[in-house]
Amino acid sequence: MRTTVKKTIGLVAVAAAALTLAVQPSCSTKEEKTIGIQLYSVMDAVKADPEAALKRLAGMGYNAAELVQWGGDPNVFGLPAADFKALCDRYGIEIISTHSSIQEDPAQEEAVMQRWRELFAIQQACGGRYFVIPSYQAEYTVAGVQQMADYFNRVGKLASEYGLKLGYHNHSGEFAQLADSSAVMWEYLVEHTDPAYVFFELDVYWCAKGGKSPVDYLRKYPDRIQMLHVKDDFVIGASGDIDFRGIFDQFYANGMKDYVVEIETPGWLRDKKNADGTPYTQEQILEEMFQAAAESADYLRAADFVK
Repeated sequence: MRTTVKKTIGLVAVAAAALTLAVQPSCSTKEEKTIGIQLYSVMDAVKADPEAALKRLAGMGYNAAELVQWGGDPNVFGLPAADFKALCDRYGIEIISTHSSIQEDPAQEEAVMQRWRELFAIQQACGGRYFVIPSYQAEYTVAGVQQMADYFNRVGKLASEYGLKLGYHNHSGEFAQLADSSAVMWEYLVEHTDPAYVFFELDVYWCAKGGKSPVDYLRKYPDRIQMLHVKDDFVIGASGDIDFRGIFDQFYANGMKDYVVEIETPGWLRDKKNADGTPYTQEQILEEMFQAAAESADYLRAADFVK
C-alpha cells in the first residue's frame, strides 16, 4: 500500500513538473533571435585579435556577421578565409555577407573581373550569401548612373556563378536628384539594375538622413531591398529618430529577414578627452564602441518587433 502511494505521488509530481514547464514561457526565446553585426563597427579590434573580438561579440548575443574585405586581400582579418570561418563557427556566428568594391575600369575589364572572381571565391569560402558594394564613385547624371547600373549588372551576373547575390549599400547622398533629371539617384539605380543579379542593402539611418523614409522605400521596393543596415546616431534605438518598429514590421512583411547592426565611430567620440585633458586612446574608443554594440544588441533582443 505504501509503495503504491509513493509511486502515485511520484507520478503526480513528475506530471506536475512537466505541466509547469509546458505552460511557462520559454526563457530561450530571446536567445533564438538572429542579430547580425557589421564587423567594421569594431574593425580594429577584429584585426588585432579576431578570436577575442568574435568571442566578445558572441557573448553580447550577436550570431551573424557581415565582413569587410578590402582590396582583394586573400586573407580575412589576417587569416585564411577557412580559418576565419572556423573561428566564427566556434562562437556561433554565421557569416552572411561582406563589403568590398572595385571601381570599373573599361580599359582593363578582364583584370577587374578577375579581381572580382578572387573576392567572390573568398566570400564563397566563408559561407556567405551576399556580397555588398559599400560605396561607388559615379557622376550623378542619367548617363553616369546608367553606366554604374550596367556595371553592377555584369558584376552581379558574375557573382551568381559563385552562388552569391551582389548588393549595393547606400549613404545619404544617393537620395538627391540627378543633375540632369528629376529622378532620385538611388531610385534610378534600383529601377535600372537587373533584379536577377542586383539587390539593395538599405542603410536605414543614411536613408533617413537623406530625407527619405525607409518604410516607404520598403513598401515601394519590397523585393529589391533584401538586407538592412540597422544604424542610429550611436546606440541603436537611443536617438528615437529612426522608426525601427515600422522598418522591421515592413521588412518582415516583405518576406525578408537579414540585417546587421553597424555602429560608426561618431566625431564626438574621436574627440573625447580624459579628465586630465589627454585624448582618448584607440583602445578607449574601441571600448566605447563595444559598449555601444552591447547596448544595441540588448535593445534588439528586447524589442518585440524583432524576430
